[in-house]
Amino acid sequence: MFSSALKSFSSNINSNYTISSTPSSTSGPWKIYDGKKKSTAKAVSIFVLDRKSLDSNAGSLGRSSASSIKKATEEVVERLKKEASSLARLRHPNILELVEPVEDTRNGGLQFATEIVTASLSGLLQEKDDQERAGGVGGRSSRYVTEDSEGGRRRRELEIDELEIQKGLLQVSKALEFLHDNAGLVHGNLTPDAIFINAKSDWKISGLAFSSPPDNSTKASSVQPINLSEVLNIDPRIPRSVQMNLDYCSPDFVLDSNLNIGADMFSMGLLIIALYNSPHTSPLQTNSSISTYKRIFSAQSTIPSANNSFLSSRPIPRDLTASVLPRLITRRPAQRMTAKEFQQSDYFDNILMSTIRFLDALPAKTPTEKAQFMRGLARVLPSFPKSVLDKKLLPALLEEMKDRELLSLILQNIFKIIDLLPSGRRPFTEKIMPRLKEIFVAPVNAKGPAPERDPAKEAGLMVLLDHIKEISNNCSGKEFKDNILPIIHLAIESPTHTIVDSALRSLPIVLPVLDFSTIKNELFPVIASVFTKTSSLGIKVRGLEAFVILCGGSNDPAASNDGLDGIMNSTASKKSSSTALDKYTMQEKIVPLIRAIKTKEPAVAMASLNALRQVGGVADADFVAMDILPILWSMSLGPLLDLAQFQSFIELIKSLSTRVEAEQTKKLQELAGTNGTAQKSDDFMSFGATNAFPSTNGASDGGDVDFESLVKGNAGMSKPSNSIDGGWDSSSHTATVSTQAQPPAFSWSTPTPAAATSTSGGLQPQQRGPPSRTITPDLSRFETLSPTSTQYSQPLQPNPFNAPLQPTTNSWSQSSAPQAPAVLQSQPTTVNWGAAAANPWSSTANSRPLNSTTPMGNIGNSVSNLSLNQQRPAMSAQSSFSLPPPPAANSYVPQQTSMSSFPAPPAFGAQQKSSFPPPPTFTAPQNNAFPTSFGMPSQGKPGQKTGLDAYESLI
Repeated sequence: MFSSALKSFSSNINSNYTISSTPSSTSGPWKIYDGKKKSTAKAVSIFVLDRKSLDSNAGSLGRSSASSIKKATEEVVERLKKEASSLARLRHPNILELVEPVEDTRNGGLQFATEIVTASLSGLLQEKDDQERAGGVGGRSSRYVTEDSEGGRRRRELEIDELEIQKGLLQVSKALEFLHDNAGLVHGNLTPDAIFINAKSDWKISGLAFSSPPDNSTKASSVQPINLSEVLNIDPRIPRSVQMNLDYCSPDFVLDSNLNIGADMFSMGLLIIALYNSPHTSPLQTNSSISTYKRIFSAQSTIPSANNSFLSSRPIPRDLTASVLPRLITRRPAQRMTAKEFQQSDYFDNILMSTIRFLDALPAKTPTEKAQFMRGLARVLPSFPKSVLDKKLLPALLEEMKDRELLSLILQNIFKIIDLLPSGRRPFTEKIMPRLKEIFVAPVNAKGPAPERDPAKEAGLMVLLDHIKEISNNCSGKEFKDNILPIIHLAIESPTHTIVDSALRSLPIVLPVLDFSTIKNELFPVIASVFTKTSSLGIKVRGLEAFVILCGGSNDPAASNDGLDGIMNSTASKKSSSTALDKYTMQEKIVPLIRAIKTKEPAVAMASLNALRQVGGVADADFVAMDILPILWSMSLGPLLDLAQFQSFIELIKSLSTRVEAEQTKKLQELAGTNGTAQKSDDFMSFGATNAFPSTNGASDGGDVDFESLVKGNAGMSKPSNSIDGGWDSSSHTATVSTQAQPPAFSWSTPTPAAATSTSGGLQPQQRGPPSRTITPDLSRFETLSPTSTQYSQPLQPNPFNAPLQPTTNSWSQSSAPQAPAVLQSQPTTVNWGAAAANPWSSTANSRPLNSTTPMGNIGNSVSNLSLNQQRPAMSAQSSFSLPPPPAANSYVPQQTSMSSFPAPPAFGAQQKSSFPPPPTFTAPQNNAFPTSFGMPSQGKPGQKTGLDAYESLI
């Protein structure tokens, strides 16, 4: 109902302030609403008097004249206006501060605005009584709730402990001292309704409706004296809350009609007893009756004294009962202590109260005294009640932060208070954080000169960085980003190296609070800029350590393993921030910064090693090989590194190299297939011949068993062997070529189609089949060469040695071949059978005639032992040429060989390479059968060697 009436008010307060819909507390006839000024958002309290509440008792008074009721009501309204106007004239830290003067409302009520208050003392005591009667704090919902900016409601934290009472009474006594000594006024109605508690937990005096100059006062005052007979005449037609409360009234008023300052001190004594009493009421219960009041003071037993424990149901502190209350609650005003004497009593003689009193008087202290006080304050802070820390000490310290010389000391105490409070998040975000940003982050002024260094401000910044953990625990990520991150940027860019060092060391705490985008786009560029520009080796090292943190690592040796594996599987990486930089930023931003380092200082090199280890764990393998490893090698050869440091570099290099090798091998295996071999054609080494030799299915290695089977005539029953081809090179050496599928084989020429399809008697069935593909040779090594089968693997007939030898399509050597014909031409035409007898052919084991497929070339190879690897070559039933077996002893008659008995040699193949000289060849006979005995023609020119002599001479 009243809220709707409040909306109908039309005044300056209603126009300029936003007022809550429900009152936060009450005090006497006033209802107190929370308000906020629209232009400045300053919080205030709006005191509102509803005129209808003054007429609520009029209906029960019978036929009283309306004029008399109206007159009484007007007197009350005028008295309440006096209260508000008195607040406007009286300015004191312990008197309620008036913000907006009193205004009339449409319905005849009053309203004015003051500083924000939490509750009146009377309302707080009533709250405690309700809780005690309900059996505890949770028995009844509190009336003292407030709404935050988001519409949430929370209970006000109101406590009355011993220190709160001491502090409050001290502040009330200071206000009374001001009224008595400076303003020349008597309060006249000092009750719990006249005392308010503000947001800082300070007690403020109000309720000056009955204030008046004392009798016989010589001080000029604009306040009109009150008429005791009138104000003591309690009118039942109006509420008691707007009349003098006899329960806290001095006998000087009621019994002596004497208006003096001692009356307020008597009321102070009754107020002290009410604070400890249960319920929290005055020991004088007059029921607003003067006669009852007089009856109480007619007997000693009903007057509060030390004999009856001051009529308190609960014990009162000894300092009060021993020296304070006896001098306050006394009949004669002259025996009462003054307000100043009250402040100097033993009741306030303790370290906590002395601290509060010194803090209240801090602006008047010297700089030396202030500094000494701030240094010692941290030791006594744990002894203060939490409510005093939150509402009294913390706001007082924040106000003193304007003194830059004390900034660092004040911040140390502020963070100590936050650590002591059970819920420090709210005071930090609401009170401390805005103040920190206001002090450290100067407004941007691009046109003005750069601000000068402020040593006091830098000292405060160091304290803030040292307590960054407390800051991160008491604010959200957004609040940290908006208010604290600009301060950290300022610290990183500071010209003072100590501040930069401290700021970079705080990164492990800062990173988990921020999001990835903020780290990458706002924090990292600042760190990179400072790292690039600094000339300090210490800052270089600290910047590299910051890179480790930004990459998700840790610089704590105890938090990681040896760290030389190059893979992010250490304890440090597990403890790292989940918002570390991405791989692109590490590779493209951090590594170039490390590459650009010029110094060879070991500390910088080792810090770079740690950073590169972290990057190498997440970077691509090719980036590690091409970018990181060269940097590591370059730094590892630094002239100032010791052995252990060098070994650290080498271990990381080996680890990263192993990773590169493993990943590249796996990649190539996946590309090649399951067998791990790349299937590709190396045609660039085939020299144009795609199928020079037919493929074979024989074993790649001849061995002794194959040779024995060959020479014993069991070649046909032996397992298939490699096809070989005889031939000569320029140095008269022979080589065996392995015919396995894996090693490459050279193809120097391409046989003619006729030769490729020849079905000579020496050709075995396994030789026929699909032609083998051309394989690129491995030029870095040569396998053992073995001859292969060609179209000339047939028995040879004598050839006129005076005629030039015709080339074949095969060659075993890459060396020049034209020397062979010259050698053969220089040999005699006769056969030296003495040399033939020494040949293994003449042995007993080999005395039987060789079949037509016995290759003389292979026998010659085995006898000469000219294999490059000094092993006997594999023998095969196929050969590139063959000679007739030697005749029996003394059975050979040389004859002249006729040229017409030999067929013409075959022509070169269609694809014969012209760049290679033709090797010597023998022409094949007309048939495929060898003669059963050596009967070579003896026709020839004198001095010319036969074919066998040429062969013997060759081998």
